[in-house]
Amino acid sequence: MIVGNGEVADAEAGIIDAADFVIRFNDCRSYGASGSRTDAVAVCNTGRPAKAMLGSPEWRVHPGVVSTGEIWSVRDPEKFAAMRAPLAVSHPDLDDFCDDYTDAFIAFCADTGKTHVVIDKSIHEAVDAALSAFAPPPYVVPSSGMIVIAKVLNAYADAEVMLAGFGHVGWEWHPFAAERQLVDRYIAAGRLRRLGGKTLVSSSHGA
Repeated sequence: MIVGNGEVADAEAGIIDAADFVIRFNDCRSYGASGSRTDAVAVCNTGRPAKAMLGSPEWRVHPGVVSTGEIWSVRDPEKFAAMRAPLAVSHPDLDDFCDDYTDAFIAFCADTGKTHVVIDKSIHEAVDAALSAFAPPPYVVPSSGMIVIAKVLNAYADAEVMLAGFGHVGWEWHPFAAERQLVDRYIAAGRLRRLGGKTLVSSSHGA
């Protein structure tokens, strides 16, 4: 079960908690309303979202973060280091977008007995290639949600994968329209199912 930060119907919380593995995002905004089981928290490990989480005592003691066994860093440091110079030209306002906080998340996991996972840049690049079929307008990066969906489908080809709380809207530099089309293609192919949810709102600066 991949749970975005959008709305989830009250009746669906129990279904989410009954899943074998539940992935939430960043500050686990949907925690509680969408159940409480949390097996992995996928985080933006670069830029302002990472800085905000690591600097927040509330994030560190959030029950979803406390209970999770794994933290997934969705941004491969090598990939984002390579993006810094081109972004300085195309998006100078995103000067801290590629600031890397992966080591701080690794340290947090070491201190709290959690497993840390970096999603390899090959997943990011495969998502970019898949999205190109829908001719998206220029964008900076796919959303964390899309990266995690791709990771799960790649790693667990035979699993039943369900989405909740995804509406594919948010930060202007994510290709949300193309992501919705790609997800719909996966659903039509029987690789994904939607449990529900209306809106996925990404954090400022990309989530």
